[in-house]
Amino acid sequence: MASVETMTALSPAAVNSASLPLLDPRAPVGIFDSGLGGLSVLRAVRAQLPDEALVYVADSLYAPYGERDDDFIADRTLAIGEWLVAQGAKALVVACNTATAQSIALVREKLPIQLIGVEPGVKPAAQQSKTRVAGVLATRVTLRSARFQDLLERYASDCRFLCQPGLGLVEAVERCDIGSAELRALLQSYLQPMLDAGADTLVLGCTHYPFLDAAIRDIVGDRLALIDTSIAIARQLERVLDQQGLRSPARDASPQPRFCSTSDGAHLKQLAATLLDIDAPVERVHIPSRRTLTPDSHAA
Repeated sequence: MASVETMTALSPAAVNSASLPLLDPRAPVGIFDSGLGGLSVLRAVRAQLPDEALVYVADSLYAPYGERDDDFIADRTLAIGEWLVAQGAKALVVACNTATAQSIALVREKLPIQLIGVEPGVKPAAQQSKTRVAGVLATRVTLRSARFQDLLERYASDCRFLCQPGLGLVEAVERCDIGSAELRALLQSYLQPMLDAGADTLVLGCTHYPFLDAAIRDIVGDRLALIDTSIAIARQLERVLDQQGLRSPARDASPQPRFCSTSDGAHLKQLAATLLDIDAPVERVHIPSRRTLTPDSHAA
């Protein structure tokens, strides 16, 4: 089955163009997700931009965002963005479709660095589908968002999109379950109706879902082409850094990513080792916000 590694990334024109502080090209890029799904983006960024230092933050204590209210998502996204700015980040990748859909505009207005958000790959799916039927797996928040509805209106005029909330999938990845019998049964229940309806393309509308690629392939074989998100995000980051003169100079070796989690970080460490072959410590960090005034963790 073909895997189409492309997506709808926010265009350079959509990135904050306000006056930016003088930044060091060797400063890190922040990558943020509600949990572990953004590791798929980190993997692509490391491949595309091996000289960049990266700081990855998983807000695992409050994951998944897909079942949270919009204000909570915006509150956490802004707080973590501000924390990454304080850590010296020169750019921020919001590697979470749910956070992008609900809060990217607000956060872009308030942070003094460039932001790169993500969107489900509706456009490439519509361009590619031969049967004119495509499936979308995404969180409920993403599917109900105005941003997603706008994507459908713009690109799906002659293509039928079957939108399925991926209930339970983020939680499975968060606990490092990417192939159990229970997970496969859940995926089967989501994917079979798409196959029965004639879909030939599947949009992975959450950055957690690429880690379920093998399980999905086992179920659908070559009947669905997958629209992944991560590589296009990495290329978008490359364009933004080049435009701003912030691309890191060459280094003798690729820097080891810095991993941070608002939870204990055990699953983050396990997934990074299992799927990225990176054995690195995880810092437990406390990032307070208006909606989480009670201390949720302690600094490592």
